[in-house]
Amino acid sequence: MIVSIAQWKQIFASIADQIEIKKDELSELDRAVGDGDHGVTMSMGWQAIKERLATYETEDVGALCKEMGMTFLDVVGSSVGPLYATAFIRGGGTVRGKSELNEEDIVQFWIAAVGGIGERGKAQIGDKTMMDAWLPAIEALKQAREEGKGLIESLQVAVAAGEAGMKSTAQMLSQKGRSSRLGERAVGHLDPGAVSAHLILAAFTEQIRGMSK
Repeated sequence: MIVSIAQWKQIFASIADQIEIKKDELSELDRAVGDGDHGVTMSMGWQAIKERLATYETEDVGALCKEMGMTFLDVVGSSVGPLYATAFIRGGGTVRGKSELNEEDIVQFWIAAVGGIGERGKAQIGDKTMMDAWLPAIEALKQAREEGKGLIESLQVAVAAGEAGMKSTAQMLSQKGRSSRLGERAVGHLDPGAVSAHLILAAFTEQIRGMSK
């Protein structure tokens, strides 16, 4: 499977649309454990990316990803801004100079992107953050590829692992951010960052699956 830069733009514009649909739900989740603005924050960042995608003309996916990261950072001032900016920039670094991506390019994009989030945010599994979704997803993606699975099947395995990780946050005490002050009161609530992480990967995977038909 080959993905053109035009298709790459379409994929991420679609993710922005899904974030927009879910923004109220994400903010509602955040009201239980944080300051209630996660959905609004993500919406602002992703809508800015969507607008930039519509005007970007260079045929370089890596440069486009860097531009997406800087655009997100310019709009999102909260802690999530630098995390996703780093993800796009690191991921883009693996596909610099390419106008088309093959299956392995796409896998390496996600490995680098999530690695960037981890290095920037320092969160681990069990901290009740987005990494409780991202890390299991990426480990599952790597494992599926090592087993010889194709891109779509590997992504679907990753989405399932990310969903399980996301759901596990409901039983965790928060170790990072504003929600860490809640102690036991955070238990029983999903981490909104993990929910949006799962949403991003699931929307990406659905777009890739649709393009393969």
